[in-house]
Amino acid sequence: MGKKTIIPFGPQHPVLPEPLHLDLVVEDEKVVEAVPQIGFVHRGLEKLTETHDYNQFIYIAERICGICAFGHSMGYAETIESLMHVEIPPRAQYLRVILHELSRMHSHILWLGLAADAFGYESLFMHCWRLRERILDIFEMTTGGRVILSAVVVGGMVRDISNEMLADVRTRVQSIHDEYQQICNTFLNDSSVQSRLVGVGVIEHDDAVSLGMVGPFARASNVNNDVRSLGNGGYGQLSDFQPTLDSGCDCYARVKVRLQEVSQSARIIDEMISHIPDGDISVKVKGSPEAGAQAANTLEQPRGECYYYALGNGTKYLDRMRMRTPTSQNLAGMAQALAGCDLADVNMIVLTIDPCISCTER
Repeated sequence: MGKKTIIPFGPQHPVLPEPLHLDLVVEDEKVVEAVPQIGFVHRGLEKLTETHDYNQFIYIAERICGICAFGHSMGYAETIESLMHVEIPPRAQYLRVILHELSRMHSHILWLGLAADAFGYESLFMHCWRLRERILDIFEMTTGGRVILSAVVVGGMVRDISNEMLADVRTRVQSIHDEYQQICNTFLNDSSVQSRLVGVGVIEHDDAVSLGMVGPFARASNVNNDVRSLGNGGYGQLSDFQPTLDSGCDCYARVKVRLQEVSQSARIIDEMISHIPDGDISVKVKGSPEAGAQAANTLEQPRGECYYYALGNGTKYLDRMRMRTPTSQNLAGMAQALAGCDLADVNMIVLTIDPCISCTER
């Protein structure tokens, strides 16, 4: 038996430009145990509910994370709308789904580029990020922003997107998706890619369920837990939604799930634009949440289920705003996937949960 050594991974690491700190217990070239160290950054965002009213806080919520920005503003707004019993117009529901699915495409394609970079495929990395830029161009065309969109308000949307512009969005998404198939072919069929992914970081279905894993990380272990299946908001208007599942349980399966979810998002956007109703995009929200009123909401972020909770106190300032992010749910699964892996595979396994420490350490 070799000597055990503790190797610190992070908080600053070239593969993962976020402050995730792992203590890796290593024996020769094998990782025996991985111990996450969370709390390197604390921004106190939830406490800002004391100084920013429920309308102002939506702009703080979307700055929890740049990549998940639109989803956080949407999830927060839906929570407050539930707290205050507000029903938003159907057109606003459709617009939210369109922009949220574009955000999912953006997040997944960005992650695929980072995964390619992690196993040394630089040209594939650049190809992924080139397509990502075209999604950011759609954001800029429709909302004026590229990462932080500020498109959602409590009660609906800030501004409308004309039907002519939506038709252009539909054409652009189809064009991106056509080129995206080349990326899929490389990720799924290239032998050098498979050698780095297949059989690496295995987490069986039962373990994924017991560890409470969410998102593509869980669905790659055949766990059916996509919040979009509940049909909340505009998602209830989809003709047929089936979560993307895979039973491979390894890094290759996690890549495969995300690849397929990008295509799924493109189909959802196409259907939403085809059937979007005319009408108002917002309703006026008056008053304040009642004292003691509570509301909870879940949203399927690109990384998985995100939970939101709000508590009113009779004023325009909330007593409590809590968000549980998917990365915090997936850290236990990541630690288990790392146990027993080769040291050279640590980067790849860490990336397959698509960690967002910015979301986790608020």
